[in-house]
Amino acid sequence: MKKLKTDLQTLTKEFNALTEQTKKLTDQLKKKVAGQFEKALGAMKPEIAARKTADALKSLTNTIENITKAIEKFEKDQASKKPKTGTKAKAKTTRTAPAKKKAPVKKKPSSPTATDQVLRIIKRSKKGVDVSTLISKTGFHEKKVRAIVSRAFKQGKIKRTGRGIYVGAKR
Repeated sequence: MKKLKTDLQTLTKEFNALTEQTKKLTDQLKKKVAGQFEKALGAMKPEIAARKTADALKSLTNTIENITKAIEKFEKDQASKKPKTGTKAKAKTTRTAPAKKKAPVKKKPSSPTATDQVLRIIKRSKKGVDVSTLISKTGFHEKKVRAIVSRAFKQGKIKRTGRGIYVGAKR
């Protein structure tokens, strides 16, 4: 029993020693990880980005100030080149001939509008034309043809002879 007790005490001491070593190693590992973590954070710190942005803004401010100075210098140089108002130099006055009138530009005959095309077809027909015939002859969509016919009817350019049949209005 004494032997077991001494063995147990020895094992306890060894266990305590191993526990201490584990604690030391854990602390060292934490320090290393913390150092690496801080380095990583340092690379991403907004303060660094803010410093870079501030430096860029300072650079831009200096550039703008230099440009402003150059403009002011240019304006002063231009002002010094202008003749003084107190001098007796007379401005020369010359008469120019009146501008010649240009001949009116002849417009090229433009292609007829969609309304013109539809009205020409309706006026050429003696018996009248329906919307489906207008669609087939012009190639326009039904909605477009119906809108043109409705507008022309309201304006009095065409008349209805029957349901859906249109002829040109006589003038």
